[in-house]
Amino acid sequence: MALQEQFENSGQWLFRWRSYLPLAGIAMVLLALREYEYPGHSEKLDHIWEVICLCVSFFGLAIRSYTIGHTPKNTSGRNTKRQVADALNTTGIYSVVRNPLYLGNFFMFLGVALFPHLWWLTLIFVLAFWLYYERIIFAEEAYLRAKFGAEYLDWAERTPVFVPRFRNYQKSNLPFSLKNVLRREYNGFFAVILCLFLLETIGDLVIYRRFDPDAEWIVALCVGFVIWATLRTLKKRTGLLDVSGR
Repeated sequence: MALQEQFENSGQWLFRWRSYLPLAGIAMVLLALREYEYPGHSEKLDHIWEVICLCVSFFGLAIRSYTIGHTPKNTSGRNTKRQVADALNTTGIYSVVRNPLYLGNFFMFLGVALFPHLWWLTLIFVLAFWLYYERIIFAEEAYLRAKFGAEYLDWAERTPVFVPRFRNYQKSNLPFSLKNVLRREYNGFFAVILCLFLLETIGDLVIYRRFDPDAEWIVALCVGFVIWATLRTLKKRTGLLDVSGR
């Protein structure tokens, strides 16, 4: 098998399982917590660091939300069985970077990787993310190139793969839809809170040898769960979050 076909096939496989394979990264972070200690042996600094990690992850979620809020139906989705693209997104955030959803994923996962404040864990994450998504992007771009031809090549020529070029910005063709974001991103929202809550709790177990989660994290988890459950119910049982053409 030629290298190009090998890259494309492996990228298609990773694309299909991209929602589950990152769980292996979570397992690595949990193992790394065996070396967990407070930054500077200060609980106050640890709380500041937790807030920073949470902000990094929510920054990634914000990138995803901005992207999803401006995209039409059957593009930028969570489909896993096959590639789907009824149209080529080239305006809005897609005018400055070709893969904004994966850019958002990077920061969401980075907040988790930073949590144990171990430099080698962050380095492993960056390298693994690059290798993992490089194949997925390769497969996606092969599909888009075959479907959209010259239109895709012109867009790819002027738009970076991963590092935004803000001077290229063009206003999105579609207005922002908060309903579309709420309908599609509630899982990611709660996943960030749940992951960091678990890491915080396990970290305290390592330090104190007892289960004693901070009240702030318990409140954040409860509020996050209520929001998640509410949005999930609205999506599954009502049409309140449906948006025509999204």
